Amino acid sequence: MEILLLQDIPGIGKKNDLLIVGDGYALNCLLPYRQALVATPTVRRRYAEEIKRRAEEKQRETSLRASVAGKVANKEITFSRKVTKTGKLYAAITEKHIAEALKDQLMVMVDETAVELPEHIKSTGSFEAAVKAGDFVQKFTVKVTEEKE
Repeated sequence: MEILLLQDIPGIGKKNDLLIVGDGYALNCLLPYRQALVATPTVRRRYAEEIKRRAEEKQRETSLRASVAGKVANKEITFSRKVTKTGKLYAAITEKHIAEALKDQLMVMVDETAVELPEHIKSTGSFEAAVKAGDFVQKFTVKVTEEKE
């Protein structure tokens, strides 16, 4: 069913988005709580200006994501951490740490949910990570070295 959102719904979309959702979800969750309207021709005409404005905003968001993803392509960020005698880190490096390092080292603001790691980094070496920004996925290298005292 095609609907027009009347408010922001996390994980679904923002206000004035035209979306296709499952019939059950629309009929049981969105429509009874007045969070959306069925996108009939009348509704489309009435909200035409807001729909157009939201489409332009989506386009700007997409281009911004592409530029952010392009800034980290094939770059390297480094961490210097304390390690045990066996070469393992005392604390794993997570997506949150990588997002902060991207901000500090490359001056790129990335949400930690956009950073993709196969698993948390728990040892020294070079690892592949990626930033997913919409449809764009750019890989970069995370290098972990032993902290010298």
